[in-house]
Amino acid sequence: MEQLTPSQIVSELDKYIIGQNNAKKAVAIALRNRWRRQQLDDFLREEISPKNIIMIGPTGVGKTEIARRLAKLTRSPFIKIEASKFTEVGYVGRDVESMIRDLAEMAVKMVRDEMMQKYEEEAEDAAVERVLDALLPPNESPNYQETRQKFRKKLLEGQLDDREVEIDLTMPPPKVEIMGNTGQGGMDDLTSGLKDMFGNMFGNRKQKKSVKVKTALKLLKDEEAAKLIDNDEVNSVAVQRTEQTGIIFLDEIDKIASSHEVRKGGADVSREGVQRDILPIVEGSTVSTKYGTVRTDHILFIAAGAFHFSKPSDLIPELQGRFPIRVELEPLVKEDFVRILTEPRSALVKQYSHLMATEQLTLDFAEEAIDAIAQYSVQANEKMENIGARRLHTVMEKLLEEVSFHAPEMERQTLAIDRDYVDTRLKSLVEDEDLSRYIL
Repeated sequence: MEQLTPSQIVSELDKYIIGQNNAKKAVAIALRNRWRRQQLDDFLREEISPKNIIMIGPTGVGKTEIARRLAKLTRSPFIKIEASKFTEVGYVGRDVESMIRDLAEMAVKMVRDEMMQKYEEEAEDAAVERVLDALLPPNESPNYQETRQKFRKKLLEGQLDDREVEIDLTMPPPKVEIMGNTGQGGMDDLTSGLKDMFGNMFGNRKQKKSVKVKTALKLLKDEEAAKLIDNDEVNSVAVQRTEQTGIIFLDEIDKIASSHEVRKGGADVSREGVQRDILPIVEGSTVSTKYGTVRTDHILFIAAGAFHFSKPSDLIPELQGRFPIRVELEPLVKEDFVRILTEPRSALVKQYSHLMATEQLTLDFAEEAIDAIAQYSVQANEKMENIGARRLHTVMEKLLEEVSFHAPEMERQTLAIDRDYVDTRLKSLVEDEDLSRYIL
């Protein structure tokens, strides 16, 4: 998937995110540059660093969604973290290296899931044999193999799904919680190591469990797949993927920027300290994780912030230099809201229509109704805090609250959502500023 051209990447993002073409182009180029870098010789490959991005724009315009969809598109390890959650080294709170450990954890989970799928067929065969052993323990009967084949046929056809069977399951070691000062990277490593040590002390215990055959097949399939996986290989691949394709979305970067007018100490000094702690991670350093050391030189960092009370130039110069690409996202207007409601693959109108279809209730949205929903959402954003497209979620939930509640009693009906329906449920609510402040 990383061999997609920039225009193909933008085209894929267009399926989920409305507008913001400049931001889409920026991330598409950054992603393509990763592939280009892999085609170079070893010397140049190491010299070329990622073109990190700062997205500037109000909440709810698609900053996080662009980064998240980009990671999903390329199957890259991805985490979103708020820069304002970090504290300077020496203070109690999260230290900046924890973001790399979190990214490595995500990569391990991704690689493990992929390997589970790789061994799915083999694991399924082993699970079937174990269920057959439980249903029909081996014996010396001359007809045993013939009977076992009949059972296998019934099992694979789902005829035995609801039958109870007793199986031996390997129980995971008990969870051990150890409190540590997460403000220091060394303590993070020690805490993680102690958890693993105490967990391994208990070993893998077997436990008999009575479940239905269908559930037994799933549980045993997962257990058999886990046996086939080489944990060392998982860790090695995960570390490499973290280093070469990892994406970290640093949200609220503006919250740690110090405006020149008020840079007199106190909180602003602390913000600058956090920036200086983040700098080596973005510049390129080596972070110790329980899966091995991770180099951060080629991880792609996408920072984002509204920058209402500060600007990117308020960041320390060294950090600014590590985010060479600046993209300003546009505020959403009514026409964007109409498109967001209907065009993306996971558009809200489609979501609610499919949800109600599970109750055999058909929702028929008229064009003028969608137009009205968009208009009321824009009005709500103007009267209160502008939360962008997120307002559509609260407006739609309020609009269809009664329908969602009574849907089971409305089986096999078609409900027309027209302009009058929308006006009846939203007009007075949106116009009453005091009321809408609490409900929308």
